[in-house]
Amino acid sequence: MDTEGAGGERESPARRRGQGELEAQVLSVLGEATEPVTAAWVLQRLGSGLSYSTVITILTRLHAKQAVTRTGPGRPVLWQPVANEAGLAALRMRRLLDKQSDRDAVLSSFVSVLSADDEELLRSLLAESDPGSGSGGAPGSGLGGPGAAPAPTDRPEG
Repeated sequence: MDTEGAGGERESPARRRGQGELEAQVLSVLGEATEPVTAAWVLQRLGSGLSYSTVITILTRLHAKQAVTRTGPGRPVLWQPVANEAGLAALRMRRLLDKQSDRDAVLSSFVSVLSADDEELLRSLLAESDPGSGSGGAPGSGLGGPGAAPAPTDRPEG
């Protein structure tokens, strides 16, 4: 709903960010850092009128999603990215898939709605990947690198 400002002018309410948009912005800023940084550093570079507590909340959510790491209990807490924006999207997709009981049907449906170009890209990425690596990430995804948690598997050990 619009509100009336000084002088009778109409002001639009603040635009609500899309789901994950702020997380992507924070990851982008973290990606610019050459070393682990403080939340205040992130806030300064975002420059979008956010509060410090909002930045801490986003960093904490990204930490829970294993998209960023943080230093131990010492002060100041330092943050660094584990996953880039593409890696975060991949983490979301993986979590959605993990919640489904019929993974085959979900993956089949996903592939069936891809464009021909995207399907070809996916086939190419799968052909390039090492099936025994278990890294869980495609090249350039920001996942599966050093320090990344191994991807869970349904295969029996042995």
